Amino acid sequence: MKTITTCVHDIIRHQPFLDDAIARDIINFSGLAADIQPQVEKEMRKPVKQGSIIMALRRYAPSRTKVNMQSLRELGDIIVRSGITEYTFLNSKTIIANKARLLEAVKDQTGIYLNYSSNYQESNILVSSSLTDLVEKCFRNEVRVSVKDELSSITIALPKNSSQTVGLYFYIFKLLAYEGIPVFEMISTSNYFALFLEKEYINKAFLLMNEIKQ
Repeated sequence: MKTITTCVHDIIRHQPFLDDAIARDIINFSGLAADIQPQVEKEMRKPVKQGSIIMALRRYAPSRTKVNMQSLRELGDIIVRSGITEYTFLNSKTIIANKARLLEAVKDQTGIYLNYSSNYQESNILVSSSLTDLVEKCFRNEVRVSVKDELSSITIALPKNSSQTVGLYFYIFKLLAYEGIPVFEMISTSNYFALFLEKEYINKAFLLMNEIKQ
């Protein structure tokens, strides 16, 4: 049977900003209780007193994630690139062969951007906008799910042993969310990660990434 305590704790766990604020002891329980009261009552299917919610909040003990700020200071060079188009295609029996055709066609070109990734259902291609005609030609028989042009990217060199740094991406994405910057796409490798944004957000995001390093 669901209790008020379990209901409140489930709500908080699914809102990482609230979870972080409670862990840092910088949130007003009375104000938070009033804010989430309608949601608690909807989940419980009955009226719930704010005092009961406050008691449940006081019992909540999140394990505070300690971000290694030194790792953030060690983020490497930041490279900004504009003029990127993203394609998404449904996977098919021929899509790997068409990918090979695309790679063969651009193998001798320099200064271009091309990234290919896929899951069990779709394949994603991020390319320099100068390659869009070629992509259209190579994948003309595939089912296109979407296309988005005029994207820009921010590529950042990761610090050593970043894969063992707790909260690195959480901290970066939290700041982006606070500033109202939506991330259209993200790609990560062992030593780099890239954010793909609509061009109207790129300058603001670039300044924010530099502030993190400082």
